[in-house]
Order: sequence, then structure tokens, then C-alpha cells
Amino acid sequence: MDRDLVDGVRRFNRTVTQRIGALEDAFLARDRPLGQARVLWELGEAGCDVRELRERLGLDSGYLSRLLRALEQDGLVRVERSGEDGRVRVARPTEAGLAERVTLDELSDASATSILEPLSEGQRTRLVAAMAEVERLLTASAVTVEARLPGHPDARFCLGEFFAELARRFDGGFDPARSTPAADDEMTPPAGVLLVATLHGEPVGCGALKFHGDAPAEVKRMWVAPSARGLGLGRRLLGELEARAAAHGVRTLRLETNRALAEAIGLYRAAGYREVPAFNDEHYAQHWFEKST
Repeated sequence: MDRDLVDGVRRFNRTVTQRIGALEDAFLARDRPLGQARVLWELGEAGCDVRELRERLGLDSGYLSRLLRALEQDGLVRVERSGEDGRVRVARPTEAGLAERVTLDELSDASATSILEPLSEGQRTRLVAAMAEVERLLTASAVTVEARLPGHPDARFCLGEFFAELARRFDGGFDPARSTPAADDEMTPPAGVLLVATLHGEPVGCGALKFHGDAPAEVKRMWVAPSARGLGLGRRLLGELEARAAAHGVRTLRLETNRALAEAIGLYRAAGYREVPAFNDEHYAQHWFEKST
């Protein structure tokens, strides 16, 4: 990794942690550090599953337990077993915790105002726009992409959402039985591979390859959740599939798509795929693409 890039990230981190008060034991002049305040805020008014909270914040289970225990000792949080599943622990703010969340919100607004106030109107706009861009890129860097068997729950979720979106967007809906198949065994090594992207433990995208020996491989089941669009995830998934294909000795990749999926068509063209005559009889396709690796 480029040393200047690494140094730039570290310098940014030092500036931000100092400016927002992350180094202080009493965040926002309260009696607790930033970690405890953040957990209390993330619980929301109704509380949430401790496991989901851990995934969302990317925290070690032991560290999160210590944060929750400290909040419990202060009378701000109550951790109990779920009434629906005794194996699940749920953390909920108490009445005192809800009052503390209101105070933290007010102090957080004041802190944000103190950052913006010394700046000119133009500088404020630039800062908030830059923060939004940093947030998008940091979110993109938190996405993981891994190969999954088609029967994995995350894979099944993504494929189900993929079919549901096609049914909403295609003229006349979508029936998988009328489409060129990509059956589970065709997306399972060595016949193929299915990649699943996750963000904070939640599945947010997928893409698959079908291998055909010396013939061109097929890109299938490309989908990104609406909540993860704009992060460059589609291009990342496509790039990962291309790398897997190259490692498998594939020289040519092919794919087809429907005219309703304009963003997908734009992605493929930007990634170097060229439109070619139809190479299969896919019922829902109006565009066929090919790329030599």
C-alpha cells in the first residue's frame, strides 16, 4: 500500500478523534466515554438484539459486554433474555437511559454546531459534503465479499431479493422457470462460484459465475441491495468475479441483461464489456455482452 495514502488516513484519524472528543473519559462532558455513549444511542428507544448491535458496531463481544455492563451499573440499560428466544439477549434503555439519550442528542447538536460555527457558509457546505463522501467511502471499505454455497442463508436472501427486484422492474414480471437457469449445483465449485457481499453482518449483494470448460464463462445473478448502491459494490463484485474467472483459466466472460436494468448496462460497458449478437435464447434478455480477459 502507498505509504503516503496510509499516512493520510492516520493523520485524518488523529484529527477527527481529537476534534470530536473521542480521547476524553467524559464524552460531551458527561460521566462516560464515547464508547458507552455510542452504545446507548445505537440501542434506540426500543432497544435491540445484542448480537445485532455487535454486528452493527463491529465490536468484540467481550468489549460490548463490558460497555453494556457499565451502562447497567449506571441504571441506563437493562439486558435480558428475549421472550421469543431465550438464547437471544436484548438490551433496552431504562427511563433514565432514555432521558440520557435526549441529553446526548442535545449535546451532540451543540458539538456539531461548534465545529461549523467558525467556518464561512461556503466552508460549512464543503465540510459537510466532504464528510458525506468520507462516510460513503468508509462504508464501502466495510463491505466484505466472500464465496458462499448457494444454500447459505445470506446467499438465499440475496437470490430471493434479486428475483423479487426483477419481478418488479421487468415488463410483465419475472418467472425464473422461463429464464436461463443458474441452479445451485451450477454455482457450486467446481462448476461455478457464488459471491456474497455483507455489510455489518447483513447481506447486501451477490454475483455468480458458471464455468463451461474451455468455453466462455457466464456472469449471473448480479445484484446489489438498494441500501448499498452508490458504494461501487457492483463494480467490486464484477471485478472479483473476473479475478476468479482468470484464476480458473477463463479467457472470455459473457452475460446478458434486460433493458430495464439501465444501471447494470452502464456498469458492464464501463467495465469494458462490448455488446455482441445474442449467444443464447434467454427469454428476458435484450442485451448480450462479452469481455476478453
